Amino acid sequence: MIWRVAGWATGRWARWVIVALWLAVAVVSTPLAARLGDAQTNDASAFLPAEAESTRVLAEQRALPGGDAIPAVAVFARTDRPLTTADQAAIAAAATRLAPFATTTLTGAVPAPDGRAALLIIPMAQSADANAFADRIDQMRSILRGLAPPGLETSVTGPAGVIVDTYTAFVQIEGTLFLVTAAVVAVILLLVYRGPLLWLVPLITVGIADQAATAIVSLLAQHAGLTVNGQSAGILRVLVFGAGTDYALLLIARYREELTRYAAPAEAMRVAIHRAGPAILASAGTVVIGLLCLLLGELNSDRGLGPVGAIGIITAFVTMMTLLPAALVICGRRLFWPRIPQLDVELAQVAESVQVAESVQVAELAAASGVWARIGVTIARRPRLVWLATSAVLAGMALGLVAFDTGLRQQDAFRERTDSIAGQQLVAAHFPPGASAPAYVIGATSASTELAQTIRETPGVATAVENGHGGGRAQYVVILTDEPDSDASFATIERLRARVHAVPGADALVGGNTAVNLDVRKAAIRDRELVIPLVLGVVLAILGLLLCSVVAPLILIATVALSFLAALGVSALVFKHVFGFPGADPSLPLFGFIFLVALGVDYNIFLMTRVREETARSDARQGVLRGLSVTGGVITSAGVVLAATFSVLFIFPLIQLAEIGFLVAFGVLLDTLVVRSVLVPALALDLGSAMWWPSRLGRRERRPPAPDVVEPDDADSMRA
Repeated sequence: MIWRVAGWATGRWARWVIVALWLAVAVVSTPLAARLGDAQTNDASAFLPAEAESTRVLAEQRALPGGDAIPAVAVFARTDRPLTTADQAAIAAAATRLAPFATTTLTGAVPAPDGRAALLIIPMAQSADANAFADRIDQMRSILRGLAPPGLETSVTGPAGVIVDTYTAFVQIEGTLFLVTAAVVAVILLLVYRGPLLWLVPLITVGIADQAATAIVSLLAQHAGLTVNGQSAGILRVLVFGAGTDYALLLIARYREELTRYAAPAEAMRVAIHRAGPAILASAGTVVIGLLCLLLGELNSDRGLGPVGAIGIITAFVTMMTLLPAALVICGRRLFWPRIPQLDVELAQVAESVQVAESVQVAELAAASGVWARIGVTIARRPRLVWLATSAVLAGMALGLVAFDTGLRQQDAFRERTDSIAGQQLVAAHFPPGASAPAYVIGATSASTELAQTIRETPGVATAVENGHGGGRAQYVVILTDEPDSDASFATIERLRARVHAVPGADALVGGNTAVNLDVRKAAIRDRELVIPLVLGVVLAILGLLLCSVVAPLILIATVALSFLAALGVSALVFKHVFGFPGADPSLPLFGFIFLVALGVDYNIFLMTRVREETARSDARQGVLRGLSVTGGVITSAGVVLAATFSVLFIFPLIQLAEIGFLVAFGVLLDTLVVRSVLVPALALDLGSAMWWPSRLGRRERRPPAPDVVEPDDADSMRA
């Protein structure tokens, strides 16, 4: 049914209706897409599991007087001497000037033990208007700079400062991300097609898909409670551009091939959709289902990324199967100028006499030439040696996992120096390390005496003071002796939780930034252990249904998993020894797995569906050689596009996005150029018809070896 709908888009009048409808969608969606930044949530609630203890602390804090405030920490410090009289006067003036930003009366500044620094804590009201909240933090920073005498360093840090710096990083890069991504795709399409016209159609089409997907996500975030943060918003754009361009490359390649067999562009497009559509649908479906598996995770960031990414892929698929075919047919053959595909009379006669899928071996009408044809013949000489050697190399690359470290701390998350991180460093230099990110304990006031004593006696706690109570509950601010987000501070949170939970009648909870990040790490591990096996099972089932085989899906899953481990191993070494990153985000393995397995299987789907088609016409050996030859150029182009779009994430000043960008870009290239091009063909050649067991193709008798007659490399046709 879906191919009838897509084919309908090429009808004489329908094609114009489709184009008009999509142009209307672009006009309506563009202003809606621009509002996505306002709908983002980049505070702890955007990441925390709903049932985590730190989440429950946040909920209880809202019930305390002023408990829903977000603390901003104003820091004043000198590196060479104690604070001067002028410094003290400036701090007092700052307290007066900052008082209107606070929800409660400000207490006095807290001096550092060495006398060289002071802290001023400003509880700020939460706001749904992220821009307004960021403006208030900017005003506070401007006030401090204006009051500071020469030599006095100032900063606004704490949870409020970190949230604003994170939000600002995403907002400032949002427009740049769109322009850079579009420019990267445009350059690659120009290099592929080497023509002045053809590249514009897929680029404009994927641009419309991007705006439509962003608008849908923006509406769902504002009105349906969908969690969207800067990370998922950035990945959405990359996914739509990367996957959408891949689908365009594959469809245009098959359309150009059919233009040599059919005189009418509409008929050529209908056949192209019928032949290439199932592989594109299976590809999109694999990614969508893989992403939706994230809904079973505990982290809000995982649960939010799943539907956000799925919406992007579905929108890209629908756009490329409706708008792109309609636009291509309207433009006709002249769009391929100066390398216009000409009708081959002999092929046209074959197409007219029988169905293309059951035609004589059309591929044999072409000469055995081209890069991918020669690669296939080379692999076919000693396929077992090739796949054994390739597997050994990939396994060696995976050994880099011994250097993989998921200990990225919040203060190390930015690639560039920000005011909030500079403030945390000032606090750590003059106060107990945990002062910049205190923990919070909330418990029953009836057990306050024993609870307070338990908190202060816990190893790793520097000090604790009660700072508010209400409704029978009291809150304690707890300063830890170790740096926030370190292994030692995580251990202190674990000890503190165990001890306060044991206080009779206290019903105590432990939260705060370090507790939040501890809960996030635990949830990330649980999500990884749950989602990865589930995605493997889902992808295996899809491959089995698509390829009508048991052996082929198992082989493909094994190769993609090996490719993922190799990419992760190399990335770990590069992060540590080339980029000098202090660690990796704990969610990186899961995100990398989702993208690399789902997207990596795509290229194997494109290859193996064509191999199966060609095998049905000849035998297993010729099927592999012809399939590799005819898809080599287009799949390589698609892989380069996807890798290039993910590498755009490097423009973000956040380490976690830069790591996702490198891992996926490198992994896609590895999968495209090594796994799909060498490892999978070698395994298929070595297994022969057994690759397709237990289908009818797997039970065919092997034909006598025939000359390796393959199609010319499709890369030239892609560049037309």
